[in-house]
Amino acid sequence: MEHVWDFQTVFASWSLLSQGLFNTLKLGLLTLITGLFFGFFVGLGRYSRSSWVNFPAGVFVEVFRNTPALVQIMWFYFAFPIISPFDIDTFAAAALGLGLNTTAFCAEIFRGGIQSIHRGQWEAGKALGMTYREQVLRIILPQAVVRMIPAFMNRVVELMKMTSLASVIAFGELMHQAKTISTYHFNPIESYTVAALLFFLVISPFAFLVYHLENRFRK
Repeated sequence: MEHVWDFQTVFASWSLLSQGLFNTLKLGLLTLITGLFFGFFVGLGRYSRSSWVNFPAGVFVEVFRNTPALVQIMWFYFAFPIISPFDIDTFAAAALGLGLNTTAFCAEIFRGGIQSIHRGQWEAGKALGMTYREQVLRIILPQAVVRMIPAFMNRVVELMKMTSLASVIAFGELMHQAKTISTYHFNPIESYTVAALLFFLVISPFAFLVYHLENRFRK
């Protein structure tokens, strides 16, 4: 059976798609900020010599790195309200699941970046009478961040794709809105094709930047 392409109904529902795209970007930005902020401290905890700090940080990272992000989102939406006094909506559940998942991966990026700095840099800072905090902020991080940029940009690419997982709990991101249009107009090919193109337009600049940075740092 020959399929007749008809994008008119999809573009007639552009308000739904634009709202979905906005929600996708909002969710992606919030979880990225969350992951970078908390990931920095968890990463330092992973690098700590104190087992009281290192062990819980390691457990957190392993739990959220080694369980699917989809399961984490569904757990926060369906299970968390049962075992806590809080009733959270779809956005909060998606933000918690993806935010903590991103925190775990960012923590490992921070830890790897810090470990890549030669031990002599720490010793030089200590010889100058710097505190641990001063060594991290003035010597280690400025060098480590440059090395971490490609990994972080790659994480942004993965995170933007992972926002589509929030559609399983009916959060109105791009994929969920495309599904709504598809169900109403019976045009899954056109609806999901447009959604894929929008994802591509959003993600491809970051993917290109990752490729450019990786090539630059190889030289």
